[in-house]
Amino acid sequence: MLREIRPAIVVLVMLTVITGLVYPLAMTGIAQVIFPYQAKGSLIERDGKVVGSALIGQEFDSDKYFHGRPSATTAPDPKDPNKTVAAPYNAANSGGSNLGPSNKALIDRVQGDVDRLKKENPSANVPTDLVTTSASGLDPDISPEAAYFQVPRVAKARNLAENQLRQLVSDHIGARFLGLLGEPRVNVLLLNLALDRLSAG
Repeated sequence: MLREIRPAIVVLVMLTVITGLVYPLAMTGIAQVIFPYQAKGSLIERDGKVVGSALIGQEFDSDKYFHGRPSATTAPDPKDPNKTVAAPYNAANSGGSNLGPSNKALIDRVQGDVDRLKKENPSANVPTDLVTTSASGLDPDISPEAAYFQVPRVAKARNLAENQLRQLVSDHIGARFLGLLGEPRVNVLLLNLALDRLSAG
């Protein structure tokens, strides 16, 4: 019996070492050499301090900043662990709300966001991505239209010319991958960091 079990144990140990240790370490090492920025989480630094990742959105509440998409991520309620509370851009709990288009809570939330944004910029149509959440709840990007929509509010809050901010948005539009895949997009964190530099200059 030991003769039959020994090869199985040897194969199990070998495959565990190869697939669980050697392969991941090799891929990590190769990634660190070829794509060091991405392999380390696409972290963004300001003044030598990490302020976020280009891959995960952040909540910006102030009128002085461009806002990202709404986030439906949650976290356990500190008062009752059987319940959850809103925790925007909670990377530990990535996911959408799973509310259907006929759900009253979703309809009321979206309508409230549309009404609020219409007050902010009454002459423009509200871009869809400023009132809808992404599937992950962590989307770091918005459409160029969503960024341009926010220009009047940010310009007023920072006492900057709208044309200057439109140019800043234009400079931060990411193109389609290989000119074909995806949609043009603006990374909100990178845009807001550039906005801080512009205001400081």
